[in-house]
Amino acid sequence: MANPVQFINQVRAEAAKIVWPTRREVVTTTIMVLILAALFSVVFSLVDLVIRLGITEGLRLISV
Repeated sequence: MANPVQFINQVRAEAAKIVWPTRREVVTTTIMVLILAALFSVVFSLVDLVIRLGITEGLRLISV
């Protein structure tokens, strides 16, 4: 177990290794996430619509 001073020094050394993304990288990845979220929401909505119509028609045919 390291003493508190060594621990703080190790934390500072590790924190110095952190590489923060640039503003351009953050904006680019944010836009990509938003576009993909919108795309997946459309795809899942269409899948839901197809499943709902299939079940509705299947039940309608069974009840006739």
